[in-house]
Amino acid sequence: MTDDVRDARLERELVVVKVFDFPRDRVFAAWLDPLALAEWYGPEGFAIETIEADIRPGGAWRFDMVGRFEGEDRRFASLMRFREIIPEERIVVDYGSPEQDDPHRFLMTVTFDAQADGKTVLTLRQLHPSRERRQQVMAFGAVEYGLQTLNSLAAWLGR
Repeated sequence: MTDDVRDARLERELVVVKVFDFPRDRVFAAWLDPLALAEWYGPEGFAIETIEADIRPGGAWRFDMVGRFEGEDRRFASLMRFREIIPEERIVVDYGSPEQDDPHRFLMTVTFDAQADGKTVLTLRQLHPSRERRQQVMAFGAVEYGLQTLNSLAAWLGR
């Protein structure tokens, strides 16, 4: 990869990292269980309603994120198409709305790194279709929402 290509990629990428006080197999497993995902996934104040869950390479998780805004429930239809699942190492998904030609769809890669102390470093990378789209999601709080989601996962694992 040339420096120009690497720089262009960095302009489109958003990265969130969290260290979990749990072993890699437990952290990874929470991403593969549709019932678990519905309990911990999403930022604070949102509920997940699963419509379809086929979590395997080539499968998809279709769900609504439901949050309350100005006294009304708002639904955000979401779709993850699983491109790659390498046990306890990596999950790669296309993430966006269920719309066939969603122009905001992005590639999400989640990696799981075991540490000698039994902890797990989870790195979540979003590669957006353009620099402008990355700036838009950053402006509406994507990093904070990502951290909230990972904090929710940590709380769920600690139950």
